[in-house]
Amino acid sequence: MYMKFLTTLLLFLVVPILHGAKEEHKFYVSVTKVEYASETNALQIISSIFIDDIEEVLQKRYRKDVSLATNKETEADVVLLQQYVFQKLSVTTDGKPLKMKYIGREYDVDMVKIYIEIEEVTDFTSISIENSILQDLFEEQQNIVHVKKGGERKSMILNIDTPKGMLKFD
Repeated sequence: MYMKFLTTLLLFLVVPILHGAKEEHKFYVSVTKVEYASETNALQIISSIFIDDIEEVLQKRYRKDVSLATNKETEADVVLLQQYVFQKLSVTTDGKPLKMKYIGREYDVDMVKIYIEIEEVTDFTSISIENSILQDLFEEQQNIVHVKKGGERKSMILNIDTPKGMLKFD
């Protein structure tokens, strides 16, 4: 109950910041939505990350000239984005590691939405997600994860001290 209250409180504080952020922001937050599509036996994942933060990480980790969401963006930059996300995000169901498939990305104002799918996912009772995106650069980074399975929706907040969490479903 306390965790649900804390998550709700944090969302009321974070969502307006995400919507109101323009050029500069002081909060380091990403939001990842995971939905189980039982009709196709797939997990559909959308991860929303501030463009300037992910770009800064890619520049520090790989190349200083990485550019996202501009006319300078190259296919190599997109490959680095995918590579980084796949290194920092992992999903297991009922203890079984799953293979992610990069679908694409789109830019929305100051956010990049990364689309991922995991196919051949059978019904599960637990899902573990590790999301350490941006935590190698920003110690304050919090990655909010929402998982929806059937009519149930559960959430968790992952940070540098707890980059992995598990949710159980009936």
